[in-house]
Amino acid sequence: MLKKLGVALGVALIASVGTLAQAAGTITGAGATFPYPVYAKWAEIFKGQTGTSLNYAAIGSGGGIKQINASTVDFGASDKPLKPDDLAAGGLAMFPTVIGGVVPVMNLPGVKPGQVRLTGAVLADIYRGVIKRWNDPRIAALSPGVALPGLPITVVHRSDGSGTTFLFTTYLSMKAAQWQAQVGGNDSVQWPVGLGGKGNDGVAAFVKQTPGAIGYVEYAYAKQNGMTYALLQNKAGKFVPPNAANFAAAAAGANWAKAPGFYLLLLDQAAPDAWPITGATFILVHTKQADAARGKQVLSFFDWAYKNGDAAAGSLDYVTLPPAVKDLVRKSWGKITGPDGKPVYR
Repeated sequence: MLKKLGVALGVALIASVGTLAQAAGTITGAGATFPYPVYAKWAEIFKGQTGTSLNYAAIGSGGGIKQINASTVDFGASDKPLKPDDLAAGGLAMFPTVIGGVVPVMNLPGVKPGQVRLTGAVLADIYRGVIKRWNDPRIAALSPGVALPGLPITVVHRSDGSGTTFLFTTYLSMKAAQWQAQVGGNDSVQWPVGLGGKGNDGVAAFVKQTPGAIGYVEYAYAKQNGMTYALLQNKAGKFVPPNAANFAAAAAGANWAKAPGFYLLLLDQAAPDAWPITGATFILVHTKQADAARGKQVLSFFDWAYKNGDAAAGSLDYVTLPPAVKDLVRKSWGKITGPDGKPVYR
């Protein structure tokens, strides 16, 4: 059975955003499943210290963008960053919270985590349905000495609009011209083959119950459920494992100060140990808050998380932001104002 991630006091994983309470002392959010484990843990600690609850519906990045645009939640969450023009059109501000990695996971009897090696091009051909069995010569050549089964490959992908999918498919587009031409990179694509699962947990569940399956999930879902993962060849030519150190290596060269609206991708970075499918996850809020007090509550929660949440994030193998980047984010909050035109968080 798939282990439930991040079940904690003060957090509700809710199927319908319409059930999210707008009560005093409750912050509402919806969106990405990628950061759900750390948001759950932060919320548990925050409620214990302050009495304020976080109700967060992990419905996928596409859903989070829709819900914040519809003003049905206090904040949206997305692993697909919105470009400055899109933020301006929606009257939104965006800021990063943590950094993590998207990981290919498999159900291969007799094969241990890290034994299978893949390149971006081979991974793209698996997801295009061109490579159909695990003992295909292209996989075998990358994984010498591994007894690969002759199982057919069952491709599992996200069925919902997903920032994890955006990171995964954008990476495949960078590494395989045919993928770029035929499928492309986005939060929702026309998949050539495969089965769809809702959320990171849905993909993980499909893979765990299907021998021969391959999927992609945020690393916390792979780690906490003991899933078999592949090593990926990075831009430096090394086959690297997914872990916090290698996510941090990918993020080390990020220049957030020169990223308008904090739009920044961390895919296929050149650092020797960089995990190639690394990405930040983002919060979306309205720049003009109808209720200044609620806007302040949201920013207070994330300010608290910046100050107190690093250990919890690290325990789940997320990479936290450097202090200077957190200060840049706090400075950016000055443009988030209430009905009187004054910043809601000072």
